[in-house]
Amino acid sequence: MKIAVVCYPSVGGSGVVATELAMHLADRGHQVHVVSYEVPFRLDRFRANLTFHAVTMGEYPLFRYPPYTLNLCNKLIELVDEFGIELIHSHYAIPHAAAAWMAREVLRGRGRDVRLACTLHGTDISLVGRERGYHELTRFAIDRQDVITTPSRWLAEQTEQHFGIAAGRQLVIPNFVDLQRFRPEPAPAARACLAPPGWKVLTHVSNFRPVKHVADVVGAFAVLRRRMPAVLALVGDGPDLPLAEERARELGVRDDLRILGSQRPEAILQASDLFLLPSRSESFGLAALEAMACGVPVIGYALGGLPEVVEDGVSGMLCPEGVDVCLGTLAADLLDNPPRYAAMRAAARAQAERFAPAPVVDAYERALGGR
Repeated sequence: MKIAVVCYPSVGGSGVVATELAMHLADRGHQVHVVSYEVPFRLDRFRANLTFHAVTMGEYPLFRYPPYTLNLCNKLIELVDEFGIELIHSHYAIPHAAAAWMAREVLRGRGRDVRLACTLHGTDISLVGRERGYHELTRFAIDRQDVITTPSRWLAEQTEQHFGIAAGRQLVIPNFVDLQRFRPEPAPAARACLAPPGWKVLTHVSNFRPVKHVADVVGAFAVLRRRMPAVLALVGDGPDLPLAEERARELGVRDDLRILGSQRPEAILQASDLFLLPSRSESFGLAALEAMACGVPVIGYALGGLPEVVEDGVSGMLCPEGVDVCLGTLAADLLDNPPRYAAMRAAARAQAERFAPAPVVDAYERALGGR
């Protein structure tokens, strides 16, 4: 296949999944063209059969806000003309699926056609797409796709319910994890940099947007910190990171935060004891899956698609939403029970192995028409 993969370049799950999938498809011999406004975070080395194309933005003074959707549409038309792209695979509905549809309409006017696929990732359905200013366009763009995939049954149901997409049109294809990069490490070097000997290390990795509820992460950590020495490692960046710091000051645990910024998370996860994910609309939980692959149990809310990834009481622990004490108490109780904790670490890795790349990429190839 000759594929254009359109994604956001940031550390959020949609960009990570899109980039990892693009690399696997390129390794299988497909000609893959990744399209975004800058090089995606995970696209960190040269790969045969894979090319990155930046969407350039003009600075015409009439435009108060740069019309990125139009520039993206134009770039997709150029790529189809130059490289014979057969399929545009959009990750995240807005604006990618809408720009892909516009590009196809222009190409059809020239007697040329291209297939469209869209992978929905979560907040494009549960948050952004439901805003009044985006809802109708989101619904229209999704409905015009030839292939629609979601990473969880929960997100497929949300799409049917809120956007009227016919039942059965969506394929549920889970996210996957690189089990070689994300694996348990018996003596992680990063641990000595994060905490004194004997202290526990809790971790949260995200884009620190409001949907991640980082105040709940800090609140849960404060509950645990009253029972044992521990640090909280925060990996990533985003608008709510200052809120996490302020909440930590209020609760008297600011000195126990380790704010690490945007970086590859595997070394930090390997040095962690628990992973906290109190998101209230997690469509899948890719960061949770990466933690589990490192043998790190996940503590979170029993909401969204997370229960499809984390087996409550087996590979992690889930509790009702919005209960800081619940998360913190669950975490502390688990760490106070070494035999149960050791069993849960092993179960977390075993559960992650169910999401190995090969069968998931196989499913995408079948869905996209490459097999």
